[in-house]
Amino acid sequence: MSKTTLSPIISGTMNWGVWDKNLTPKEMESMIQVCIENKITTFDHADIYGDYTTEADFGKAFKASKISREKLQLITKCGIQMIAEGRKNKIKHYDYSREYIIWSVEESLKKLKTDYVDVFLLHRPSPLMQADEIAEAVEKLKAEGKIVDFGLSNFTSSQTELIRQKTEVSFNQVQFSATHYEAMTDGSLDYMQTHGIRPLSWNPLGTVFREDTKKTRRLKKLLAELMHKYGYGSDTLLLAWILKHPAGVIPIAGTVNIARIQALMKAVELEMDKEDWFAIWTESMGDDVP
Repeated sequence: MSKTTLSPIISGTMNWGVWDKNLTPKEMESMIQVCIENKITTFDHADIYGDYTTEADFGKAFKASKISREKLQLITKCGIQMIAEGRKNKIKHYDYSREYIIWSVEESLKKLKTDYVDVFLLHRPSPLMQADEIAEAVEKLKAEGKIVDFGLSNFTSSQTELIRQKTEVSFNQVQFSATHYEAMTDGSLDYMQTHGIRPLSWNPLGTVFREDTKKTRRLKKLLAELMHKYGYGSDTLLLAWILKHPAGVIPIAGTVNIARIQALMKAVELEMDKEDWFAIWTESMGDDVP
């Protein structure tokens, strides 16, 4: 079981930097403050975000904010080796050697201006990963107080079990939303509940606002009706749909829109009717439940 308590909604930083919004450290400082004021105290990172630059920009913002480290929780990931400035990689690949995991965490700590990360994840599974070697690195980092909890990202149940046999796995960050619900039907969320692993959901709004398909049109029509019923926006309703699952899934929201950030935590208060929950799933599938 994890030692870390995360906020019910997590702020995802993937798009804060040069990959999308290109926020300055001063703007990041403001975003951190806005999130914390709205009780979103957990921030999700990965070493690769912004071509290995976003962690450092966030760290500058965090240091300038003078916010107490105990008031927030930091998640980061490693393992994806991208072709980027400062890296000698010739091809994108994965590296989960003991040395690389330890080095990567220590680099993240320097960039984030912190002595520890609350949750450290392996970003994507590698066919060449060796569970014993991963466990050695994780146990060393825990013993040195550099990470509190360990977990995975995008790992299947069998891949998770491989690692779990050697070291405790407390989290798994997977794709889960009303449009991408496979983790609910392929046994992944069942497995996590069985073994006390907390699921984190990336892209929790799915493709509802990104694609114009028969599926998204059906969902938008239903959501318009539910917005009238509940008095909340469609993004809040989609997060409430995730939160209702008994696995205790925590959504990671990447918005930097202040009004949307303020609306996100309302999903925590919203108790969606069971039939409305099934209606959303039904419209996503395009058919009644079996």
